[in-house]
Amino acid sequence: MDRADLPDAFVGVLTGVHRLVRRRLRQELPGPRLRGAQVELLRLVSANPGISVSAAARELYLAGNSVSTLVNQLTSAGLLRREARQDDRRSASLRTTSEAEARLRAWQERRVALVREQLERLPEQDRAALAAALPALRRLADGLQEEVTAP
Repeated sequence: MDRADLPDAFVGVLTGVHRLVRRRLRQELPGPRLRGAQVELLRLVSANPGISVSAAARELYLAGNSVSTLVNQLTSAGLLRREARQDDRRSASLRTTSEAEARLRAWQERRVALVREQLERLPEQDRAALAAALPALRRLADGLQEEVTAP
């Protein structure tokens, strides 16, 4: 493969893997389907209980009104709670519900199992190549993150 073709091929494969994992999980897990941005917000709030809508918007690189829409959808679905902040009653803090936490756990467990099953089907040399690529992939992700968060 030509070096010039690597970025497009790389992004294409990553996108394809992500899409296929998401589709398989949607087919196998019960409950109403959640869009990718909804899951990202639930995961963020789960990891940062009490986060504000504006802070969530910054973390997800979304407009505040987009996150507010997601919050309204997830609140209506019983997956997110919006509470008035103690220090500023005009601002809301976000918390996941126990139902959301259970769904996130089930999603994570099934995602790991699904990928593990596929990795075990690969020859050992392919698994070793993927494991060896992880540090480079982390550096790539770090570089992308730095560019997004740079002033």
